[in-house]
Order: sequence, then C-alpha cells, then structure tokens
Amino acid sequence: MSSERLQADFFARMADPQAVREIFEHLPGVFFFVKDAHGRHIAANSVTFARFGIQTERELIGAMDEKFFPEEWAKAFRADDQKVIRSGKPLINRLELWYNEQRTLDWFLTTKLPVHDKRGKVIGVMGITRRDEERMRQHDVREVTAAVQHARQHCDRNLTIGELARAAGVSERHLHRQLRATLGLTPHELLLRTRIQSAAEALVKTSAPISEIAIAHGFCDQSAFTQQFRKRTGMTPRQFRVRNRG
Repeated sequence: MSSERLQADFFARMADPQAVREIFEHLPGVFFFVKDAHGRHIAANSVTFARFGIQTERELIGAMDEKFFPEEWAKAFRADDQKVIRSGKPLINRLELWYNEQRTLDWFLTTKLPVHDKRGKVIGVMGITRRDEERMRQHDVREVTAAVQHARQHCDRNLTIGELARAAGVSERHLHRQLRATLGLTPHELLLRTRIQSAAEALVKTSAPISEIAIAHGFCDQSAFTQQFRKRTGMTPRQFRVRNRG
C-alpha cells in the first residue's frame, strides 16, 4: 500500500473528522480558528473563547470579527482572509497587534491556510495565532531580536532608524531588509507600533492624562498620538481606555 493510500484510508476511518481539533486544546499560547468565505467564525479552541470574552463555541459560530474587534482591525483581518481565499495560498507568520488574555495590546504572529471543499474550491480559512517571542528567539533573526528589544526598552521617545540599526549592529539598509523579510514591517512602523503598544498598556493600567501618556511615549502632542493610535487600533485612546477598563 502506498503512503498516500495509507494516509487517506486512516483519515477515512476516523469516526469524527473534527477530532484533529482536539490537539489545539493542548498547545499553550496557541489560538486556533476557522472562518468561512464570508468571514463568519465556524470553530475555535477554548483559549480563543477566553480572548474574545465568551464562554462557549456556540457564542462564536456565525459571528464576524466586528463582534470581537474594533472595526479597522476586523477589516484588516478580513482583507487577509480574502487574500488567502482568492489566491489559495497561505499567509505565514503575519505580525499583528491583538488583544492578549488580559485584553491589552500585544504582538502575535498569525498563519492562515485555505480550506478546500471536496471539489477543491476554497470555502474558508483556518489558522493559528501565537505570540511572536518564539520567532524572535530564533538564531537566524538575532538582528531583528536586538532591534525589537531596543525599541521596547526605549519606547518613551521617538528613536531614529539610525539608532535602531546601531543597536542591532547592522546598517540601516540591512535592518530594513531584515525587518521586511521577517516581520513584514519597516523600521519606522516597528518603532511606531512599539510605542503605541506601550501607550495602550498605560491607558489601561494607569489614570494618567492621555496628553501625558502621549508625551511619555515620544509623540509631540495628544493630537498626533490620537491620529496614529486610531489608525492602528480603530479607536481613539479615550475609547480604548473606556472599553478596556469596562
């Protein structure tokens, strides 16, 4: 019997075709999801429920991303979904700013794969989301690791790309190439996202005025902070504070 036939026969004998989902209940820090071609959630593991603030899968099935995320985030997620559906090609390790278990912003890597029906038509996407630290620890991205760590350590000011490159021990051009290849980000976007992430945590964990948080994270004033924050989270800093404290 050929290996392909052996594999096909084994899966055909399984009593429950969804049994493979159970493994995702035992992978710490991994969020699993399945959505159809219309963007409706079909399945997920229990840690995904917790992140969405729901108790059971029943509350998830049929819901769109807008139920759980700000509108701009939902649009971005759907754009990626549709890219996978139209092309039939996977999206690997996309860096995204998502809610963690404490409902504050953190960085995660998302991989999405097309889901095919029996005739080969793409009918949806399935994927996993996990924290980015695992990738950051890999030996072949040590320069990116150094850049990310330096950005996080100095998120109280607007670092220059030159400073970031020197901290990583590479040229600006090389850093730009490495960040694009590894995270899909420019150095400027990395610095901006890092400051916004830290500022978002301050909005939730402290009672400091928004104007002070803006200055403390390298923004020239509250207006500039609000503009950049809303562009990447879909809400103003004040709306984010109210929603997450609630």
